[in-house]
Amino acid sequence: MNRPELLAPGGSLEKLKTAIDYGADAVYIGGDAFSLRVAAENFSIEDMRQGLAYAHERGKRVYLTANIIPHNDDLSDFESYIKEIRPLGFDGILVSDLGMFDIVHTTAPELPIHVSTQANNTNYRSALMWHKLGAKRVVLGREMSFKEISEFRDKLPSDLELEAFIHGAMCISYSGRCLLSNYMTGRDSNAGACAHPCRWNYSLVEEKRPGEYFDVEENNRGTFIFNSKDLCTIEHIPELINSGITSLKIEGRVKTSFYVATVVGAYRREIDRYLSDPENYVFDPSELEELCKVSHRPYTTGFYFGRPGADAQVYESSSYIRDYELIGIVKAYDALSGRMTVTQRNRFFEGDEIEIMQPMRPFLTTSVKNMRDEKGEHITSAPHAEQIVTIDAPMPVCEGAMLRKKRL
Repeated sequence: MNRPELLAPGGSLEKLKTAIDYGADAVYIGGDAFSLRVAAENFSIEDMRQGLAYAHERGKRVYLTANIIPHNDDLSDFESYIKEIRPLGFDGILVSDLGMFDIVHTTAPELPIHVSTQANNTNYRSALMWHKLGAKRVVLGREMSFKEISEFRDKLPSDLELEAFIHGAMCISYSGRCLLSNYMTGRDSNAGACAHPCRWNYSLVEEKRPGEYFDVEENNRGTFIFNSKDLCTIEHIPELINSGITSLKIEGRVKTSFYVATVVGAYRREIDRYLSDPENYVFDPSELEELCKVSHRPYTTGFYFGRPGADAQVYESSSYIRDYELIGIVKAYDALSGRMTVTQRNRFFEGDEIEIMQPMRPFLTTSVKNMRDEKGEHITSAPHAEQIVTIDAPMPVCEGAMLRKKRL
């Protein structure tokens, strides 16, 4: 039985720790440079040291992302960067460019190299060539079906690992090399500064009728012609595992810790349930309900079951579905009083029905009772950002537990 790695995004040190606490086997992060997510908080060298220590103490792995499409001016700085991070002990580094691959291979030959999806890995001969050059892992293009992935596995050496995205946002250029943002805004998506013009509202202009705008379809709001649904494969764990994928990757380095905790937890539980008893496995619909509690677009299975049709796009709006919100983080639990101390993240009221999320445990449903401020005075709401309150807990809860509630 293939036991795949569950690989989670780590946009910050807090998110790295959250991913590991909620069940990730490995986390991928970006530094202050050479990473394709400049909007993420990203990691300083000291953050990297702390994150690696936290992961390795728990038997988990951390991969460094350095997958920009570089220009000449980037190369000398990249060599210095590799020399700086080399002694930290990363379990692998993701690159997409052959020149950067060569710099890593020459400067830090012991560092395992993973070839990013940015390299457009959609055929086995390409993957085989990367393996011959020394790559340990290839991240597959999002355009691939289960059938193609199985063919990949059959034609490649067993020591070449395959990684594939299983959940998260899909851009219009699925394997990543998009020029739209650079052309329209001057912000290079291949250097991590994407402006997401694929999510914008577009109309049609005929060249001899400047200033006359026509909707691409009959809709007075216009149309979002590049706006893909989000990828979600939680209902297809057997197919993922049996395809031979080594690492199941969740997208989202710019997403919140709440998002990371929810998504990682759902996939961890469903993967473990399948692996514990494959013959009698039945999908648990409550895990899909969990994934609908984070900010997301409507879901699709992408290319896994063949080329998607028109229903893989969202034409009405570029907005997210946000039915739940994070309202607080547990700072401490007092066993004598049975109360928890909470840092507020969004406004909530006494009497609200809430859910408590904890690592590797089912969520608890309760209500906000006996809420008091830092002075111990009774209050009926927590309206202030970062406000510290105490409330009754239905049972012992751990530090770092997350409180969420359904939006009205």
